[in-house]
Amino acid sequence: MTQYRVLIIDDDLLMRNSLVDLVEAAGWTAKPLARATDAARWITQFAPDVILSDVRMPEMTGIELLRSLEAAPPVVLISAHGDIPTAVEAMNHGAYSFIEKPFDPKRLLLILSHAAEQHQMRKSNQRLKERLQQLSGLDRTLLGQTPDMHRLRDTIAMVAIGDASVLVQGETGTGKDLVARAVHDLSPRCDKPLTAVNTAQMSSDHLHHVAQSAAGGTLFLDEICACPPDLQPMLLRLIDTGEVLAPGQGTPERLDLRVIAATNESTATAVAEGRLRQDLLYRLSGFELHLPPLRARRDDIAILITRFLQEFSTLYETPIPDLGDAELSVLIAHDWPGNVRELRNVAERRVMMARQGFGSIQDAMSGVSADPSDRPGLREAVAAFERQMISKAIQAHAGRMDDAAEALGIGRRTLNEKIVKLGLDKDALL
Repeated sequence: MTQYRVLIIDDDLLMRNSLVDLVEAAGWTAKPLARATDAARWITQFAPDVILSDVRMPEMTGIELLRSLEAAPPVVLISAHGDIPTAVEAMNHGAYSFIEKPFDPKRLLLILSHAAEQHQMRKSNQRLKERLQQLSGLDRTLLGQTPDMHRLRDTIAMVAIGDASVLVQGETGTGKDLVARAVHDLSPRCDKPLTAVNTAQMSSDHLHHVAQSAAGGTLFLDEICACPPDLQPMLLRLIDTGEVLAPGQGTPERLDLRVIAATNESTATAVAEGRLRQDLLYRLSGFELHLPPLRARRDDIAILITRFLQEFSTLYETPIPDLGDAELSVLIAHDWPGNVRELRNVAERRVMMARQGFGSIQDAMSGVSADPSDRPGLREAVAAFERQMISKAIQAHAGRMDDAAEALGIGRRTLNEKIVKLGLDKDALL
């Protein structure tokens, strides 16, 4: 049976306690308040499915409460002074129902149940609407019109609605983290946390904390083939039973979470070499998603470079560089060992060069694995500009690094690396 939550507002202590006893006996969770002026705060903190409020109260009446609420759960008003004009006024202001004292407890519970069911249905419909909007957003997150990308997006949408573990495989830079985020965002767990961790750097003592932070949501295990051997039995137990042991404790804690793992290695090779347990791989691969390398979908390169150039031109407040056929031919002919991430870095360099009034795609590509350019002064100019942009983002978001990274269009890890490389002092900026 669904356990609903009700916010009970009545200035009469005996009546308030009586109503709490009534709904709790029916399996509800109740939060009693003596004043309607406290309702707005508790609607946010307690998240009730329905509000049961007296009409005549000091400071703020039940009718005034109705007028003050926006996007609130259904409100049922109850009063010993009920009359037709009051009831009409209550309904006109959006009350779900109006009940006079003395009331029939069964009838009150029935009305509250119907109101709570309606609220839950509205929430479910809203989540579905948002999920469908997110689904259409896959085209913006996982760009590409080749058959491989169409299949990938369709598979993500199918896999997301379930709760089985997912194994994402693909070369470095193909967007495995974006796929994990898409699966989480389209799943019923989308309003819970997505916790990402590099398993190559995680210890067995660390697992309990990481799993707790993902409770109710999704745990994303990157580089699973590099997972330390002593950690693998613990991961196996977590996936199999939902149990994890805290360091130094003998009683396991049970957690509800979904596991998504990713690797850029061959899992068969990792198993054959004894680096990855066969039974762990079996549990992780409830569904497998294979990300194609960029060289296998060259028809998408023009779409991707156009989007990235637009993104960085907006970020760096400079006109979008105009690429000719010759530059596009160079891009399409390249093998892209770093895949989409490498292409994105090239686009950023091209925009930075354009901002300085020179450069071409060939110049930008020359810095993918070597110097950004042979032109004197460009390295310093780019560093100075990055330092300015990152400083402004950190200040604008009051030191919240996740928000700053999102505003800059880069990952949190990349932001941290740039801060160290550029010698920025975060504390001095705040």
